[in-house]
Amino acid sequence: EVLGFLGPNGAGKTTTMQMLTGNLAPSEGAIHVCGVDLLERPKQAKSLLGYLPETPPLYREFTVDEYLAFAASLRRVARAEQPARVSRAKRRCGLKTAGGKLIGALSKGYQQRVGIAQAIVHNPQVVILDEPTAGLDPIQIREIRGLIRELGGEHSVILSTHILAEVEAICDRVQIMHQGKLVYSDTIANLNRLRRHHRLLVGLRRPPAPAELLAIPGITQATPNGADFIMISFDPANHPVDTLVKTAVEKSWGLFHLSPPTTNLEEIFVQLTQNEHDD
Repeated sequence: EVLGFLGPNGAGKTTTMQMLTGNLAPSEGAIHVCGVDLLERPKQAKSLLGYLPETPPLYREFTVDEYLAFAASLRRVARAEQPARVSRAKRRCGLKTAGGKLIGALSKGYQQRVGIAQAIVHNPQVVILDEPTAGLDPIQIREIRGLIRELGGEHSVILSTHILAEVEAICDRVQIMHQGKLVYSDTIANLNRLRRHHRLLVGLRRPPAPAELLAIPGITQATPNGADFIMISFDPANHPVDTLVKTAVEKSWGLFHLSPPTTNLEEIFVQLTQNEHDD
């Protein structure tokens, strides 16, 4: 699966990535990679990880084949196995015809593919990608997102990003950090069910004055929301939908739409972190 790891600046996201990859020792607590304690058995734990930092660790003067073979050797892949591992990583990352090309001559999108290839050349169980689409053009972003989705079929992928739409497009689960604390952890499907509670979006062809809507028992607020639409807030102990529909018909308001408002991931993120910002 693909786990989206979100957080605003200063949330502790980068620090967490550094600890997960063994580049920074935690001041307290423990880190286990597939059941292996990173602090007690760091070499074994790190062998289970593949990592692409925000700035890919590429050698521009190497060819793709040379670089991936070098990365495989650093990951202690047996020399006899290296050609097969390099070939598989290239195939999975769309680099089959790029093996003889200098990395410095590749586009940024293809350089990012090489960076991902080095992260999976030793076939790790967990792949950590830090801002993998940063600086790419829209076509490159779409291609890299497709690649990450494919990787999620064989690896546990942790995608660290600040791009909320990226999480919606790629991830199966999401965790959100704010000021060093985990404020949300669930599936994308459940996250997409998260709504601002106790609201209704009402479409009326002949909308009344807000005072008439507020006269309906249970309605606590009525706010215009574009042409012919009104956002209704209500008391959950006194749900107004039946009375609202009956009144709209009796008074010929022309009711044509009634539903809970959808909330995109960005709005949900603001909801989850707003209290901390207010403090």
